[in-house]
Amino acid sequence: MPTAAEVKARIESGIPGSEADVTSDDNVHFNARVAAAEFAGLSLVEQHRLVYAIFDEGELGGSIHALALTTEPR
Repeated sequence: MPTAAEVKARIESGIPGSEADVTSDDNVHFNARVAAAEFAGLSLVEQHRLVYAIFDEGELGGSIHALALTTEPR
């Protein structure tokens, strides 16, 4: 199971220049706030898709049961 620190590192390496704050009480359900210049001009759905695309197929809904996102352009 990934830790909050590992999920944070994956997001920040997958979206260069982003800043992520990730928390989890059980290393299965995660909350993430992600700020990135890359989000500028994108809809909320497009921003979330960029974050979700970082994770392997089956990882979301598997070892990462839930990932609640808050995204914002920088």
